[in-house]
Amino acid sequence: MEWEFATREAIATHQREALSRLLAEILPRHRFYAAKFGKVAPEIELNSLPFTTKAELLDDQQRSPPYGTLLTYPPLQYTRFNQTSGTHGTPLRWLDTPASWQWMLDCWTQVFATAGVVAGDRLFFAFSFGPFLGFWTAFEAGTRLGCLCLPGGGLSSAARLRMLIDNRATVVLCTPTYALRLAQVAQEQGVDLRQSGVRKIIVAGEPGGSIPATRRRIEESWNARVFDHHGMTEVGPMTIECPEAPGGLHVLEGDYVIEVIDPATTQPLAPGQVGELVVTNLGRLGSPLIRYRTGDLVRVDPKPCLCGRTLVRLAGGILGRSDDMISIRGNNFYPSALENVLRRFAEVVEYRVMVEATSTLAELRIEVEPTASAPAGLADTIAAAVRDELLFRADVTLVTPGSLPRYEMKAQRVHIKK
Repeated sequence: MEWEFATREAIATHQREALSRLLAEILPRHRFYAAKFGKVAPEIELNSLPFTTKAELLDDQQRSPPYGTLLTYPPLQYTRFNQTSGTHGTPLRWLDTPASWQWMLDCWTQVFATAGVVAGDRLFFAFSFGPFLGFWTAFEAGTRLGCLCLPGGGLSSAARLRMLIDNRATVVLCTPTYALRLAQVAQEQGVDLRQSGVRKIIVAGEPGGSIPATRRRIEESWNARVFDHHGMTEVGPMTIECPEAPGGLHVLEGDYVIEVIDPATTQPLAPGQVGELVVTNLGRLGSPLIRYRTGDLVRVDPKPCLCGRTLVRLAGGILGRSDDMISIRGNNFYPSALENVLRRFAEVVEYRVMVEATSTLAELRIEVEPTASAPAGLADTIAAAVRDELLFRADVTLVTPGSLPRYEMKAQRVHIKK
């Protein structure tokens, strides 16, 4: 936590020195970056190095299966395997050494400290514990902190609900979608989550934690404070929302360097402009990523944060992905903007978005699953709200309760037919 309130000059100096140590450790033994960079001095400026893309990593793993050449050390030194979720294409396989894994636990220790999680808290992980990184590192960091960590994998939503209540969980970790799903199950079973004792919910995996309408509904359902968090299997756990300024993410700059670029030109953007997040992790020496283009869209807050932390803050969290933009009759928007409209309606239990892009003018249809008490005319009211805020017409239809998919991990509500 030593960098939270450091001067920007001190942070920049630390990052340069850490990058030099990283390059000195991995080169020339690191086959991927030795081939990509050629011969470079450890003191080289970061912005003079080329970007790394997911397409390159996938190609590398196809050429050198199963793990590619993004390994600093011999394979026998690696003890952890994960892979990306595959939400945006073919999954990437990822290996970590014990030292790199511990580095990620240290990052989660910072996340917990900012969110006010302390020894003695009871952490419930509403998480499947599958092959992607997810909350694996959070679970181990929680045990190291002195928390009772409750694994909710392999259980139904009703069983998870009972488990977190019976064990008096104080912190829940899940996706924003699943926090809402558990609240729905509690309502169906006559359980008042507001009396459960859960005081914090750390969400990740989707933008919902920083979408005002979504976080408001979660907090009202649980009577708990939502903390947004962002990380990736490829780079590790890298951001956390501070208590004083909801709706934004501080970057753990002692361990990461971030850049924001124009996704079309790759030129750097000034604070306040929306662009693609580029990440360099400084301590994951076993499988480092340098200038990795994440595809996530962010905006660096040009103003100092109310909390006093000098760490870069991403206003609004993760705004969307550069490849997720939807264009309807000349209006461009991201799914998070539509979610912010739909989640304002308490009668919306779940929804699905169908985009028909096969014709000259794309059409958008929204299927809404309503509560049993939803008023007549709900579809028209939602359509009017979408038209007024997003400036296009959508065909909104109500579907039978229980007919839309439920999600434990990342929700896939938008379906585009091209």
